[in-house]
Amino acid sequence: MKKLISTKELALGGLFLALGVIVPQAFHLVGMTAGQIFLPMHIPVMFAGFFTGPLIGLIAGILSPVLSSLITGMPPVPGLYFMIFELGAYGLSAGLLFRKYKINVYISLILSMLFGRLVYGLVLLVAVHVLGISALSKISIIGATITGVPGLVIQLVFIPAVVYLVERRLKLGRD
Repeated sequence: MKKLISTKELALGGLFLALGVIVPQAFHLVGMTAGQIFLPMHIPVMFAGFFTGPLIGLIAGILSPVLSSLITGMPPVPGLYFMIFELGAYGLSAGLLFRKYKINVYISLILSMLFGRLVYGLVLLVAVHVLGISALSKISIIGATITGVPGLVIQLVFIPAVVYLVERRLKLGRD
């Protein structure tokens, strides 16, 4: 009988969760908008999905922004709620596509990025139409995506390279 989560996956999940809090702080030293531009919290969450699977990826995606907000105040509360859903979607989809369905790392990454942004947009729509928060709009989705283009480019270059090197070097393979 296979365990739901192995000890190795749990340990890696803890590492990626810690990185999800620490890495953005390095970017915030450069300037407060550096996090919005380079999306540093996304990378450890994606790694959690790629290296541990959908469950730990989802958990890391949900807890990274929550812990970061509690410890550092970033992301601030309004954006925190959207990031919980977006990053949870990133970690879940990266783990499902790459580890479970064994889809190529680039395709898994691109689809995960699209899925995360779709979830972000849907949560934004719920906030606007169901909760009546009128300060948010479609412009918020477009603005967040345009602002984050450098971060998306970094992810497209950095994440597949690291996944490839780690899997090749450590021969982790996909279960």
